Amino acid sequence: MNSVLGRRSRILAATSATAGLLLVAGCSSDDGGNGAAKTAAGGVELAKAGQLTTCTHLPYPPFQSEIDGEVQGFDVSLIDLVAKDLGVKQVIVDTPFENFKTGAFLNSGECDVAAAGMTITDERKKNVDFSDPYFDATQAVLAAKKAGVGSFADLKGKKVGTQAQTTGEDYATSQGLDPVSFESSDAVLNGLRTGQVDAVVIDYPVVQGWLKDKATADAFEVAEQVNTGEQYGFSVKKGNTELLAAIDKALAEAKSDGTYKKLYEQWIGPYDESAASASPSAS
Repeated sequence: MNSVLGRRSRILAATSATAGLLLVAGCSSDDGGNGAAKTAAGGVELAKAGQLTTCTHLPYPPFQSEIDGEVQGFDVSLIDLVAKDLGVKQVIVDTPFENFKTGAFLNSGECDVAAAGMTITDERKKNVDFSDPYFDATQAVLAAKKAGVGSFADLKGKKVGTQAQTTGEDYATSQGLDPVSFESSDAVLNGLRTGQVDAVVIDYPVVQGWLKDKATADAFEVAEQVNTGEQYGFSVKKGNTELLAAIDKALAEAKSDGTYKKLYEQWIGPYDESAASASPSAS
């Protein structure tokens, strides 16, 4: 995922059972009047008192997108669980995806956590700390039904679209393709619909969402799913062990009590037990 890097960030409302609540009774201030971070339950220091500030990049359904004026999705719902445990609300900030690779908004204190359908990679680990993985992802090749594309191998010589700064784009490039780079997932789909590209390579859950639209399903088909060993994780500023522990705790509890399965089915589709994998991949 990517965006126009010069775009200013936007603060958006998240929808959840906790989104409308500001529970500050259990929070205390360490700032001594100088505007420093506040402390929530479990000794977790937050960028702003009473809220867990989440950086994301929109749109990226089904993980996060604006629906009826509010940001909703799988990532949003999972981070809401963390916010609830901390006794605060989640507030979402829409930011350029490039900053997730560098950890810029985490390091500057603008956000506490980054949740953006982001693959855990060794390169990104140099700049941020990742939670336990919460989703196993594959790349999908989506092509026009008349394009003559039956597999990834058939993309040679075709115009292929990808989303900028993503692992899908990295994979396509590593396989010798020269993809057309689009700024967002919406732009990728538009490029396919308007014939700018013959096929696209992007995360399969995104494609699943697109194919729920009948017109899209009638015109395009998944030529192949490519298992690249990717797993998504939430990221925090390096060394923020308290918040990382709170995220991992919420994920573990959600997987054990059935909440994860319920949210997966709500946002992704039929539940796949492997999606709740608990150990990071080597990607």
